Amino acid sequence: MEEPIRIAAHDPAWVQSFERERGLIAEAIGTWLTGPIEHIGSTAVPGLAAKPVVDIMAAVRGLEESRPAIKALRALQYCYFPYRPDAMHWFCKPGPGARTHHLHLVPFGSALWIERLAFRDVLRANPGIAAEYAELKAKLAVRFRNDREAYTDVKAPFIARVLREHAPVR
Repeated sequence: MEEPIRIAAHDPAWVQSFERERGLIAEAIGTWLTGPIEHIGSTAVPGLAAKPVVDIMAAVRGLEESRPAIKALRALQYCYFPYRPDAMHWFCKPGPGARTHHLHLVPFGSALWIERLAFRDVLRANPGIAAEYAELKAKLAVRFRNDREAYTDVKAPFIARVLREHAPVR
């Protein structure tokens, strides 16, 4: 059973947690990496409240080529789930019941890769937009406390608007 959605005040330890995991991931799946390992999501934005789950995105050449990485990541307690399998390999750690990390293996330079980094960077550079996003997430966490997929889906129009209005054209 999945734990309910909970939004926590920003914790500077999230950055250290990311750095620790980045090293472990690079060592475990370096063969399949073709670009950087990035800290994404709200835990990557200083001062922003977030679900206390560190989101990590690692660049791979392609999804089929990186399929063996799924098995290699089990040693780090990453559990694979076929969420959006056409766009990424998605994992949670240590499991769906109590998550500390999400890992997204995403083709380097893909639309998803570019959008995730652009959204993070807009939030980092614009405290007003970050505050608006925090308010939205707090409301949605109450409304969709036990439905992570709905929580994520309902944020999509906000994210699309922010990218359209504030992200640099690539």
